[in-house]
Amino acid sequence: MTSLRSVGMSSVFAAAACTFLTAGVRASDDPKDLDKIPKPVMESLKAKFPEAKIQKWTKESENGKTVYDIEFKQKGRKAEADIFEDGTIQNFEREFDAKKLPKPVVEAVEKKYPKATMKEVMEITEIKEGKDVHGGFEIVLETDAKKSVELTVSKEGKVLEDSTAKKEEKK
Repeated sequence: MTSLRSVGMSSVFAAAACTFLTAGVRASDDPKDLDKIPKPVMESLKAKFPEAKIQKWTKESENGKTVYDIEFKQKGRKAEADIFEDGTIQNFEREFDAKKLPKPVVEAVEKKYPKATMKEVMEITEIKEGKDVHGGFEIVLETDAKKSVELTVSKEGKVLEDSTAKKEEKK
């Protein structure tokens, strides 16, 4: 066991200062640099989700196009939207109650990962030709081996994506 004297008081003060500063950053509700999100992206987000409170955002390149991945809360529920630089919404996800999942989805998850626990469920909506189309459910699981797995499952119960399969492909 290490005592405070052996660590040194300056280390204790530095640790306390870091804790205090980090707590101050977490207390802020607004992420930094919202002004760097293009106006068309913000306009689309606010039009579709008028009460969106942005938590975090990233800028990515997808098939040569710039897309903004925006995580936010809408009426207290977690949500996320992928919006192209021109303001076109690619897709969005909203927090979903696991107890309300369609039976085929639950059966597919239980078949693939029988002893896993659902940690988070998001309902995916894709935008196809200007219309909202159900894109399945993104489900974060914790396996009995305490590993985190992310599955995307259609409402009919077809596994569309499995994060463990992606990891194996990379090896």
